[in-house]
Amino acid sequence: MISKERIAEDYKAIQDEICAALEITDGKAHFEEELWEREGGGGGRTRIIQNGNIFEKGGVNFSAVHGQLPHSVKKALNVEQDDFFATGISIVIHPNHPMVPIIHMNIRYFEMPSSFKTGQQPVRWFGGGIDLTPHYVIEEDARYFHGHLKSVCDGFYHDFYHRFKLWADDYFFIKHRNETRGIGGIFYDRLTASDELSWEQVFEFSKALGRSFAPIYSELVNRNRNKDFTEDQQLWQYQRRSRYAEFNLVYDAGTRFGLETNGRIESILMSLPPTAKWVYNYQPLPGSEEEKTLSLLKKGINWA
Repeated sequence: MISKERIAEDYKAIQDEICAALEITDGKAHFEEELWEREGGGGGRTRIIQNGNIFEKGGVNFSAVHGQLPHSVKKALNVEQDDFFATGISIVIHPNHPMVPIIHMNIRYFEMPSSFKTGQQPVRWFGGGIDLTPHYVIEEDARYFHGHLKSVCDGFYHDFYHRFKLWADDYFFIKHRNETRGIGGIFYDRLTASDELSWEQVFEFSKALGRSFAPIYSELVNRNRNKDFTEDQQLWQYQRRSRYAEFNLVYDAGTRFGLETNGRIESILMSLPPTAKWVYNYQPLPGSEEEKTLSLLKKGINWA
């Protein structure tokens, strides 16, 4: 059985690889690292990049925490044990260019030991996902993004992409706006060994998804970074960022888990954009690219 220490070390290596690739892509900014410890057990490495050629603000964070679960989290997870261990990488990048999309990725592992007191068996699973939030939906880029994710999924199990794409459509949905956060991607949770995949294969899938981030995003950045844009297009970018902030503060499970387990606030909220606008009752012009983008922020689009 793979140890939690090995999982954490491999995730740290992936964090290093992604940070190095993003610095090359930006060409100017470098990550600043802050090591932190969590009261209650564990800690992490927060790495922030900002004010670069293309990355206005971004984070590639690693954490490995342990301790006692709050009652609210135990209830949400439907478990009886108190002790837990969780490790993962969380990434959000906000570019300064409205034609370059916001991207988010998370890979994570969670376990709880067996409990003699409750008689509950050990609990362990992997979760994660990656999704894209374009300020302007460029259909060719959307097909590239989903096609790459499908190839990663197909390398492990034929049904992964279909299942996890539908899951992402449902998860990254802003209910109060009746729109998706972006063009989705894949999302999964509580993935364990099964008749189809060994525990080692599930872990390898988690790592393969993590290592897909740098080539996918570098390609999308380089396709769009040199395009001209107007002040109105940047205003639209700030408007779309506000929707991103609304989702993360209202619905995101990772944000809630971090806050409820006494995580580091700066690391948890690094996902928020540096600048966003809430223009009252903003309505895009009929026939505009902004209106087209809104029409594509819905579930069930087959991009792959």
